[in-house]
Amino acid sequence: MTAQIRDRITGIYAEGWSRIVATMIRFTGGDWDLAEECTQDAFAKALQRWPESGIPDQPLAWLTTTARHRAIDRMRRASAEAAKLREAATMDPEPQPYLSDGEIPDERLELMFTCCHPSLSLDAQVALTLRSLAGMSTAEIARAFLVPERTMGQRIFRAKQKVAHAGIPFRVPPAHLLPDRLPAVLHVLYLLFNEGYGDLRKARLCQEAIRLARVVTALMPDEPEAQGMLALMLLHDARRPARVDAAGDLVTLDEQDRTLWDRARIAEGAALCERALRRGRAGPFQLQAAIAACHATAPLAAQTDWPQIVGLYTQLARIAPSPVVDLNRAVAIGMADGPEAALPLVDAIAGAGQLDDYHLLHATRADLLRRAGRTREAADGYRSALALAPTDAERRFLRNRLSECLTRSAPSPEASGSGE
Repeated sequence: MTAQIRDRITGIYAEGWSRIVATMIRFTGGDWDLAEECTQDAFAKALQRWPESGIPDQPLAWLTTTARHRAIDRMRRASAEAAKLREAATMDPEPQPYLSDGEIPDERLELMFTCCHPSLSLDAQVALTLRSLAGMSTAEIARAFLVPERTMGQRIFRAKQKVAHAGIPFRVPPAHLLPDRLPAVLHVLYLLFNEGYGDLRKARLCQEAIRLARVVTALMPDEPEAQGMLALMLLHDARRPARVDAAGDLVTLDEQDRTLWDRARIAEGAALCERALRRGRAGPFQLQAAIAACHATAPLAAQTDWPQIVGLYTQLARIAPSPVVDLNRAVAIGMADGPEAALPLVDAIAGAGQLDDYHLLHATRADLLRRAGRTREAADGYRSALALAPTDAERRFLRNRLSECLTRSAPSPEASGSGE
């Protein structure tokens, strides 16, 4: 298989998985496992055939038709499941194939709201949607939640069982229920965005999250948090071209080439954020978007309004307290008032133990120590962060910082001489 074909199939998977799964859930009468298994089988068959036969002009139509035939075959062979046999008997033995990708119904929003039904716990809602909508593996979702893979696998299994046994409908809820159902959906979308933003190989996930966020804001135009989330995504995504250099290494925000930033996205995101905040119901996503706008609209890193960012994080900590918010607020204080002002705050967060396995806690403390001139202590912090960093790009960045600290803390020849 050539690299070009492999990359194309990978892209089709990223863009098409959720659409095919949603269609198959409807087709199988709500059997999520069967829908996912048949979709997976269709992609496996594509990997076998397409390198030789070529990728079809309408790949989603080919995959969905293949998955549908596989589902019919599976239901007919499941002789112990009488209900499914009766269901299969009513089907057209040779269903008409989809001739174009455009014929496939787009029911991803139905899939999302079904996954985010209030009968499920919030963690289960998010995990199930990331599995079924984004096609993320159990291991990837476990990493996003900072839990063991086995724990996440059990959570997804129980969520699917609950959907089946509780008779949760596969639909977008009626308008009067949408506000109560929105927080989980927004949480799902932002985790989806972060999965793509944190791993440069999965950039398509960011675009999928932004696309679905636009759908939600169109569906709920009076919900400022939906607008705030979309604004936050756009403001972060605008910086994507400058986040890594030609070698694939991370570039810190203050060192990024701001001429590479997408000014159209920044303008759209900033306007959305301002519009949402004017409604007077500031929520977590709106405040995070306001913080991102402070960064994105500063002409130079040195002109960033750090005191305003500290104030926004203080407000965010009041309405959505978490150790990660406290850590980010400490970073802002370190930029506004100097590293020595922030170190006691970071040490207190570290002492609580909730972020022991969070690499950015150790990296933040190391960076503050480096800026304070305490390079030996900083080196220890970078080593801890390096052991926990999830991506190659982050590990390379941390190794460079560690090397810098070791060089600066090494005694000079004069200092290590005999003193004569």
